[in-house]
Amino acid sequence: MTLKIHTADPAPLLEAAFRRIETERMAGVAVLNPALHVQALGFARWEGHWLGVLITPWFMNLVLVPGAEAGWRSAADGQRIFRRFAAGDYAFLGGYEPEVGEFQTCALFSPMGCFTDQESACTVALAALPLLHTVPAGAQPSMATAGEGLGEVVQKVGEGICREPMSKREFLGRVLRRR
Repeated sequence: MTLKIHTADPAPLLEAAFRRIETERMAGVAVLNPALHVQALGFARWEGHWLGVLITPWFMNLVLVPGAEAGWRSAADGQRIFRRFAAGDYAFLGGYEPEVGEFQTCALFSPMGCFTDQESACTVALAALPLLHTVPAGAQPSMATAGEGLGEVVQKVGEGICREPMSKREFLGRVLRRR
């Protein structure tokens, strides 16, 4: 399969793919939050590729889409690959959909029951992105510290947004998948 390179923001393609998934594969699934809809936001270039957040009624994920052949590390569908950010190393899973081609995701929230509306989900999503590029105070970025700064700030942004309160440990468990 040929790697599909995206020279423009892939958000519309991701939205089309996941709207299709919502109607074809997720129809009638109880975990869907009816207050939410598919939306890709915040996509910008990162190391030559596209990084942003995808919100669906069933998850919120960081998404990385190839923007250049150089520097792209492929991961088969469901295969885990670690990506290094200033905040630490984050586990991404390989994915493929015909509209987009190959992409990689890192879970932030699943399921999405704690969000009461799309605006609150977008607020939390957009708060997470800049934190990836910030070294946690007093820490060297590593797998041991990955997500700590991200978790603390996004949790503060999320105060009053989620219907169900969660501890920092619960939040960090949702923020990233790591060894």
